[in-house]
Amino acid sequence: MPDLVPIPPEEFLVRAYAVWEHGWFLLTSGEYTEGKFNSMTVSWGSFGCMWGRPFAQVVVRPHRYTFEFMETYPTFTLCAFSRQYRPALNLLGTKSGREGNKIAASGLTPQPASQVAAPVFAEAELTIECRKLYWQDFEPAHFLDPDLLNNYPRQDYHRVYYGEIVAIRGIPAYRFPSV
Repeated sequence: MPDLVPIPPEEFLVRAYAVWEHGWFLLTSGEYTEGKFNSMTVSWGSFGCMWGRPFAQVVVRPHRYTFEFMETYPTFTLCAFSRQYRPALNLLGTKSGREGNKIAASGLTPQPASQVAAPVFAEAELTIECRKLYWQDFEPAHFLDPDLLNNYPRQDYHRVYYGEIVAIRGIPAYRFPSV
């Protein structure tokens, strides 16, 4: 298991595009202590500053099982993993938690987060804990580039969630070196 260190948001260092598109995250929402949570692999999102707070932004389609958890619970986590866990992330992104215990099938180990109810994973090299602040449904009329609508052949538009980042833990590579 990676040895993670706390990372203050102002020292959090990622390659913004690559960490989402090529690295993927495991998005998890629910309640660890009750054993009621679900995860899905995500590759669209962002990090930044909104309302004077560090945030993570994720999108979830309404038909996904994780959507129910995002709607019910006030927190979520994002976990990044080394490439050796790509098969587990692929399984978690293609199978539904409605049909069985896909987390157990992935071989990943959920564990309590430090600040939120949603779990993180022992194998992760980066964990980001978030408290939901805002959501909004994508509106087709608001897409300025019509090519973007090609992502929605079933018109199953994402819901976007903004979460305040309340804790980050990661391997040292995710921490900007002190001067």
